[in-house]
Amino acid sequence: MAWLWWLGAALVLAIAEELSLGLVLLMFSGGALAAALAAGLHAPVVVQVIVAVVVSGLLLFTLRPWLLKHLRRRQRLVETNVHALVGRHAVAVTDVAPGGGRVKIGGEVWTARTSTDARIATGTPVRVTRIDGATAVVEPIEE
Repeated sequence: MAWLWWLGAALVLAIAEELSLGLVLLMFSGGALAAALAAGLHAPVVVQVIVAVVVSGLLLFTLRPWLLKHLRRRQRLVETNVHALVGRHAVAVTDVAPGGGRVKIGGEVWTARTSTDARIATGTPVRVTRIDGATAVVEPIEE
C-alpha cells in the first residue's frame, strides 16, 4: 500500500512542476516513482526513502542540467518588460545628466540618467544600457 502513497506524491510533484517550470519538482517526482517501485518490491520504509533521495539527487544533478541546456538551445529566450528595453535607441526629451533627465523610448517617456559624468543635450539619440528600477541608464550613440 506504501507504493500508492509514493505514486501519489510523484503525481502531485509532476503537476506542481507544471506550475513552476524549473525542472526541480520533476526530478523529485522521479525519485518518488523510484521509491514506489522499491515499495512495490516490499523494501522497508527506510530503503524507500533512501531510494527516493538518491534517485532525486542523481536526476537533479545529472539530468536537469542536460535538459536545461538542450531546452535553452531549442528555444530562443525572448526578453520582455524592462529587460527588452536594454540596447534600444531613444531620444533625450530633456537634458540628461548623472542626476537625471527624461528620454523617449518607443513612445514612452522614461526618467533617465547617465552612468558617467557626461551631459546629454535635448534631442540627442541615446542607447539604453540598463534599467535601474524605474530609471533608464543611457549613453549617447556614437555617430
